[in-house]
Amino acid sequence: MEINDLAAFVAVARAGGFRDAARLSGVSPSGLSIAVRRLESKLGVRLLNRTTRSVAPTEAGSLLIERLAPALAEMEAALDVLNGFRDRPAGTLKLNVPAGAARIILPSILAGFLKTYPDIRVEVTVEDSFVDLLSAGCDAGIRYDERLEKDMIAIPIGPRVQRFATAAAPSYLDTHGRPQHPRELLSHVCMRGQFASGTIPIWEFERDGEVVHVDPSGQLLVRLGAAIDLAIKTAVAGLGIIHLYEDMLRPHLDSGELEPILEPWWQNFSGPFLYYPGHRHLPTPLRAFVDFVKESHASNTSLS
Repeated sequence: MEINDLAAFVAVARAGGFRDAARLSGVSPSGLSIAVRRLESKLGVRLLNRTTRSVAPTEAGSLLIERLAPALAEMEAALDVLNGFRDRPAGTLKLNVPAGAARIILPSILAGFLKTYPDIRVEVTVEDSFVDLLSAGCDAGIRYDERLEKDMIAIPIGPRVQRFATAAAPSYLDTHGRPQHPRELLSHVCMRGQFASGTIPIWEFERDGEVVHVDPSGQLLVRLGAAIDLAIKTAVAGLGIIHLYEDMLRPHLDSGELEPILEPWWQNFSGPFLYYPGHRHLPTPLRAFVDFVKESHASNTSLS
């Protein structure tokens, strides 16, 4: 088998299409298509189901990817050894992060990291669903502790304490009243979010040890991450109450576009973690990023 054909197949399967794979790999879509067809012909089995809208591995293709991923990772690790002979670390770092981390956590960290390591290229995939890092072709991910994969090394990244905030436009509150208890939200119009799995998370509040769960209704339901800006702008327009990360709402709270409500009930939660496989050689770009995150966390801890 040609190694390049195997690599082309994995690239297309992971990207979910020939065009996206071409953009990430630097090989033309037609070149990738020829390589995959050549591989399928040699193996005598179809590896990808192709439609006009999507490309997905067949059962045989999924099994092949599962077995190939560790081997390709080992090959990348072997080539990465050459990084030790360079003056500056180089290569590609692939991160898988939820939308909240992409907006709140990464901007300040990546700005400093990219300036420090100009020869490292960072690819960020924003995904809120649970994924297997290695199968997804990523080096590391960011998740909160309740969603960390097993057998992974996890280090703190970003603020260690965050809050959910509840707010609405002053015009909405002037018309509909200002809730004094979370249960009063049941009589209000609320902006709701939905995970890719279809789950609509319940709003949770806490005060003096009392925890209250609320499942309010509203006219707008958006996919968390992908359309969260739409929910925020709709709330700013005065069409309902929003419940979201405080950091996402903070600019609008500070400007007065949104007014905080139920603030004594805002619930704290622990900050996210950078996680990565601990049983294999760390690629040089990932090692540089891990060290950078650790140094940043240590610096922030000493300042606080």
